[in-house]
Amino acid sequence: MVYLFLSEPIWDEDGDGGTASIRISLLNKLESVIWSLMTSEGRSEARLWLCSTIAGMSSVTSHHQRELFVNLLRSRPLKRALASQLLRMIFEKRPQKVGSIIAKKSYILNKFFEGNSRRILQWFSNFSAGGGLEHRKGAKALSQFAFVNRDICWEELEWKGKHGQSPAMVATKPHYFLDLDVQRTVKNFLENVPEFWSSNEFAESLKDGEILFIDREFFLEYFVDLMYKEDSADVWDIINEFLIEESFSSLCHHLLIILGERELNNFLVLLCKLLNPRIEPKDFGNSSFLFEVILSKCSDCGSIDQMLLLNAFMNQGRQLLRLLRDEDGQEEHAKIKDIVSQICAIPSNANSLVPIFMKCFKTKTIKAIKWLGIQSWVLYYRLSEDCQTPESWESLFIDNGIGFHTSNKYELLHHDNLSEGSGSDLDRKHRKNGKRRKRRRKNFDREDTYDNELPDFDTTNRMLGLQANAGSWLLCTDGYSLSWSSADLPEHLSKHCLSTWMKWVFANWE
Repeated sequence: MVYLFLSEPIWDEDGDGGTASIRISLLNKLESVIWSLMTSEGRSEARLWLCSTIAGMSSVTSHHQRELFVNLLRSRPLKRALASQLLRMIFEKRPQKVGSIIAKKSYILNKFFEGNSRRILQWFSNFSAGGGLEHRKGAKALSQFAFVNRDICWEELEWKGKHGQSPAMVATKPHYFLDLDVQRTVKNFLENVPEFWSSNEFAESLKDGEILFIDREFFLEYFVDLMYKEDSADVWDIINEFLIEESFSSLCHHLLIILGERELNNFLVLLCKLLNPRIEPKDFGNSSFLFEVILSKCSDCGSIDQMLLLNAFMNQGRQLLRLLRDEDGQEEHAKIKDIVSQICAIPSNANSLVPIFMKCFKTKTIKAIKWLGIQSWVLYYRLSEDCQTPESWESLFIDNGIGFHTSNKYELLHHDNLSEGSGSDLDRKHRKNGKRRKRRRKNFDREDTYDNELPDFDTTNRMLGLQANAGSWLLCTDGYSLSWSSADLPEHLSKHCLSTWMKWVFANWE
C-alpha cells in the first residue's frame, strides 16, 4: 500500500520521532543523489525549469516587475548581456520608440554607413519606379533633401548614365532616381554634405525604426553604451515604459535565461520581498502559483541550490524521472529506487509527517518545505513504478479514501461502468443516468441503425484494450472535473498531496 498522507494529522502530537528522523535522513540522502544527477552535466536545465516556474507567477504587479528588472540592470557589475537581450525585445516590439531616439541622434549614422556598401544599398536604394508609389527609407530622405538643398548638394549626386539629370527633369520624372549611383552618391554625402546627416529629412526616415534591422548588433551595442556610458534618460524612459507594459511572463522567458546563478539568486531575493505575504492561497492546482505563495510567505528564501531543488521536486517530476531513465542515469536510478523503497517501507499513518510540518511551522524556510517537496516526489516515483493496472489504482484510491468512478471517456463502450469505491452524490447521479440510457437502449429498434455507420469493430477492440490496460477515472481530488489516465495520475496525485500539505502549513502561518 502507498500511503498518501491526505488525512489531516493531530497537531498536538509529535508523531513517531524515531521514524521521523529516519525519514528525514533518507529524504536528505535522496536529495543528494538527485542533486548529483541534476548537476552532472551542468545546471542549465534546472535553471530553465526554475525560470519557467517564475514566469508563471501571476501576482507580480507591473510596477514591481519594472523595479525588479531595473534594479537588476543597474546593479554591479554591469549587465550588458541582459541589457542587450532586453533591447532586442524592444527592437522587435517597439521599434518606433527606438527609432525616435535614433532620429534625434541621426548625425551619428554617418559612421554607420561609412565604408559599408551593404548598409548603404539596403537603406538608400529604395527608389520607386513610379505608378503612384513613393520612394522609401533613405531613398526618400535623399531625394527630398537633394531637391530642397539642390544649390549645395545636387552636384554630389552621381548618375549611372553618360550625363547627369537636372532637378527640373527629375522633378517631373521621379523614376529617374533609379539611375542614381547610390554608393558613390552616399559616399559624396558622407564626405561633403554633413548637413544631410542631421537634416529633418534624414531624421524623419529613421522614426519608424526600420533602420534597426539592417544591423541589429550595431544598434544593440550603441544603445547599451547609451544606457551605461551616457546614462541616457531617453533610453531609460523607453526601458521603464516597456518593463511596465510587457507581461511578466514574457519578460521572464526572455530575460532570466541570460542571468548567471548569482544574478538569478539576487532576482529571487528581491522577488520574495516584493511578493505580497498576504496573498490568498487559492489556485493550488497551478504549480507556479503554489511556488509563488511559498516564496511570498517564507521568512528565508534560501540559496539558489535550494530553490532549484524545491522547484524540480514540485514541478518537474516527469523530467527528473526521464533523467533517471537515461542511459547515463542508471547507477543513480538504482540508488534512488533503493532509497525510495526504504522510505516507503517506514510504517506510516496520518501523523508520520508531523515532525516535518512542525519544522515548517516554526522556521518558515525553503529548507523545511523542501522535505515536503521531496516526499511528494517519492510518491510520484512510487506510483509511476508500482501502479500499472486499473486494479492497482482503484485499490490505491480506496485505501487512501479518494472518491472515484470510472471515466465515461469511452461512453460508447461502457455506459454504466461506475466504481463502487465512490459514494458521492455525483456517482449516484451518473448511476441514474446510466439506468435511463439502458431503458433507451431497450426501446431502440435494430432496424433504425444506419447502414453507413456500422461500428468499426477493429477500432472498438483497440479502445477496449486501451481502457483495460490503462484505465481512466474521475476523482474527488478535483471535484470530478477531469478524466485522469494512468499516465497522468502519478503527477496529479503527488501534486494534490503537496498542495494539501501546504494548505495545512499556510493555515498555521496565518
